Amino acid sequence: MKPFHFKQFSIQQAETVFRVGTDGVLLGASATVDKARNILEVGTGTGLISLMLAQRNPNSGILAIDINEDAVEIAAGNFGNSPFQNRVKVLLQDYKNFNPKEKYDLVVSNPPYFEINDSLKDVIARQQSELLFEHLISNTSELLSSIGLFSVIIPFESGVFFKEKCLKFRLHVNRQIQIYGIKDSKPKRLILEFGFEKKDIVESDFIIEKSARKYTDEYLKLTEEFHQFSK
Repeated sequence: MKPFHFKQFSIQQAETVFRVGTDGVLLGASATVDKARNILEVGTGTGLISLMLAQRNPNSGILAIDINEDAVEIAAGNFGNSPFQNRVKVLLQDYKNFNPKEKYDLVVSNPPYFEINDSLKDVIARQQSELLFEHLISNTSELLSSIGLFSVIIPFESGVFFKEKCLKFRLHVNRQIQIYGIKDSKPKRLILEFGFEKKDIVESDFIIEKSARKYTDEYLKLTEEFHQFSK
């Protein structure tokens, strides 16, 4: 497959690893990363989100994990060829069995969100066969520092369920972005950010396209440090 080129790094891709997509770009560009020094990405795939976070916060160190051996190999190559190679590393690891000694200031994930089905496409990356939402949430609650943040992008329809599960593990939603694919459409994704401290929720809407294949100014602004296309 052809690599995907960003301004400061490139992403090699493979058929067996979930490719660069808008969800990952949105989360990588939106997650609150400015105060995070120790970051964990769960289910890194090609390593896209970790590289975006490394670019946004030059003081951060990032560990990316994935259960897919092909993903770990691809991400390791992408990290090694990036300007951030000394600050990002990848580990072959099942999150359900991950018990590090350190705590993290930010845990970020674009998790599998489809129920198990008959599709053979990107089974590990897309279907909850290896990582259920509850596993993701419970483990994250143990690994976050006291001031840490948990940032995810999920389908809009899963929002209520996900927030209820987080609350059971003392994680309060602090920030919510409703993502619309195109103007005047129904919301398709949610970016949610959680912390142990209960705060007023900062809510906003975000539209990706103003018409078919025509990006909104807000999308171009959000991704201007990454994408190479022009307005």
